[in-house]
Amino acid sequence: MAFAQPFPLAAAAQKVHQPTFGPDLAVRLICPECRDPNPNIVEEFGSGDLVCGACGLVLGDRVVDTRSEWRTFANDEGDDPSRVGAASDPLLEGIEQLDTVISFRDGGSGIARELQRAASRSQNTRSERNLLTAFRDIGSWCDQFSLPKTISDIAKQLYKRSDEEKLLRGKPLEAVIAACIFIACRQAHVPRTFREICNLTHVSKKTLGQCYKALEQAFNLSPGATAQSNNTNNPSTGPENLLVRYCNHLDLPVSVQSICADIIVAARQHGIADGRSPVSIAGGAIYFTCLLLGRPKGARDISAVAGVSEGTIKLVYRLYFGDKEKLVREEWIKEGKADLERLPVPIEKV
Repeated sequence: MAFAQPFPLAAAAQKVHQPTFGPDLAVRLICPECRDPNPNIVEEFGSGDLVCGACGLVLGDRVVDTRSEWRTFANDEGDDPSRVGAASDPLLEGIEQLDTVISFRDGGSGIARELQRAASRSQNTRSERNLLTAFRDIGSWCDQFSLPKTISDIAKQLYKRSDEEKLLRGKPLEAVIAACIFIACRQAHVPRTFREICNLTHVSKKTLGQCYKALEQAFNLSPGATAQSNNTNNPSTGPENLLVRYCNHLDLPVSVQSICADIIVAARQHGIADGRSPVSIAGGAIYFTCLLLGRPKGARDISAVAGVSEGTIKLVYRLYFGDKEKLVREEWIKEGKADLERLPVPIEKV
């Protein structure tokens, strides 16, 4: 017996019709004031408004501009309908900022390597390549140091000016970049010490000092990198400005920072520990303040944060201990914050 269907008892599969969606052409946008069946609706993309052309009533706001966004990045005036590349960098003015990348896939013939070499020679000159390399190093080192973009831009401006005026001809590129970052930190009131910059850039302290001195004289900067701690013309290099970072690394509260800053200012007014570097004064003052307030911190911990030896910290503490009555305010003792009995007598070396 033959059947027309292979499975006659099976129910026939019903086709499922997917619903189709489309715009409702019966809905029209008209002005509620004019009620014109053929309204004159104007889209003002400059302000993002939908306005009635007859009465001026705003029918909608924040209209998205769906037109082509033709922007020009050409150096010369004229039409350049190019939508590639980023905005121009004022620090790279006069330098081609669009790169051409040659693919490495050439079937093993070696043509790609030759094309890349020819493109690199034709695009930028040697000075331009050095400038781009320096800018890239400045950006990467500032990122490693967690410095803001403003310091990176200042350092790039300083390097570009020194490169154009040939101020540090013959000096290593790393030393020049390190000096520019050091000056940029001081100008932005985010001071960093010589030791920190040297550890970051792996430049010797002597070479960094020579480059800094040359830039300081050329740019007519206020002296302060190697100045004494009593220099009031440049407060960004004072030891009280280093306290915030050091106390944060040591997990000390804000109350300790404020009292420590007052002790440093009082010591400067009385001429105590004059001639010491700001880093040494900051480390010794933190050690003195922690013992005074009953929050002892070891000299080894402070030494690891400040980058100075334990002997230097204890030497500054010995100088502060000799004139402790001049440094500690009576109100701190009355309020119970400080106690002179907590300060141990420093051991004199024979």
